[in-house]
Formats: sequence, structure tokens, C-alpha cells
Amino acid sequence: MKALTERDIRASFVNCSKGEAQRLALPRDLAERPWEDLDFLGWRDHTAHERAYLVVEREEGPVGVAMRLVPTRDGFRASLCSLCLTTHRGEGVTLMSAPKAGRAGREGNSVGLRMCADFGCSLYIRGLREPAPGGSRLKESLSVEEQVARAQENLGGFLERLRS
Repeated sequence: MKALTERDIRASFVNCSKGEAQRLALPRDLAERPWEDLDFLGWRDHTAHERAYLVVEREEGPVGVAMRLVPTRDGFRASLCSLCLTTHRGEGVTLMSAPKAGRAGREGNSVGLRMCADFGCSLYIRGLREPAPGGSRLKESLSVEEQVARAQENLGGFLERLRS
């Protein structure tokens, strides 16, 4: 993924108003992100922990999504991320709910995605980050490039459901 500016990020959101996009809290460490190893930019709002944001590079440019973390009662049970297929115990995988774009979202319709709560999917796939104790990566016969392509396809499906 190429490095994004604050302006790129704020202009990318498809499921919130321009005013909301201007007010949302951006990550404080944009300059330190390992952009070349990321397939998307994801972060939690440091001012409201239940809010999260995701920006994905697509052919048409960056696409941003405002989301909410859905509280879970998984306890110590392990859950599987639907993007990178990494398992985490407890709250390491969370359901992210996003209002649909346009009229459907204003009417209360949303889509969800179970993913790593730390948005580290790209790093887990590439072996640059290890899950916390109790979590693991599935042993796969797919190459890293094929795993990246699958994660991008799964993320693309989420974005399509968001926009439909």
C-alpha cells in the first residue's frame, strides 16, 4: 500500500458525511506505519474506543469505511479472523459493523466483518507479527502472495456488500 496523507484518508470515506470524516480521529503514527507491508490502513479511534476505521486501496483510489466494534462475550474462546485466518483468544478478533453507504446506511442497514482487533492482518500474513499467546496462524499450503490475494478478495467482498 502506498503511504496516505491526512487529506487522502479524510476524502476516502464512503459511509459517513464529509463533516464526520473531517472530525474523525486519525492515527497518531501515520509516518511510522510500515506502508510497504500493509494491504489496508486500519485503526481504532483513540477518543472513542468503540469506533474504528479502515482505508483500502482500490483501483478507483482509497476507500474509507467508518465502523463500530460490536461487543462480544467470547471470553477466552479463540476466534478466527475472516481476512487473514489468524486465531486470537478473547477480544483479539472482533466483529466490526459498518453502516452501508448511501440511503441504505441512513436507514440503518449495516454489514459486518470479523477481523483482527489490532488490524494486523497484513503483518500476520507476512510473518512480521505473531499473535498473542493462545492465538495462532493456520498452516497453509498457499504462498504468502496467495494469502495476501485471498485477504484482499475477502476485503473487497466486504466493500461490495457495503456499497450495494
